[in-house]
Amino acid sequence: MGEQKRKKESQAEFIFGKKNYKWLFIGLGFIVLGFILMAGGGSDDPNVFDPSIFSWRRIRLAPTLVLIGFGIQVYAILLNPDKKKSKGKK
Repeated sequence: MGEQKRKKESQAEFIFGKKNYKWLFIGLGFIVLGFILMAGGGSDDPNVFDPSIFSWRRIRLAPTLVLIGFGIQVYAILLNPDKKKSKGKK
């Protein structure tokens, strides 16, 4: 009896379900894409100004993607993996 209880307690149980991890990776993808789009635009010569650092992609698009990614991360953490979808049947 005690051995069965120990086996049950030692079994690894994940906090998140498959659905949570899927959303976590989607959010991580948005964040990585945002930071990749933000990168670059520097100049080799410090005396030369490069106006490409103020492009629409770096100022608007990339930070928006990062914020969307963080929002997806919060959703993935708060998502209940045990809740089943109801298909309209009562």
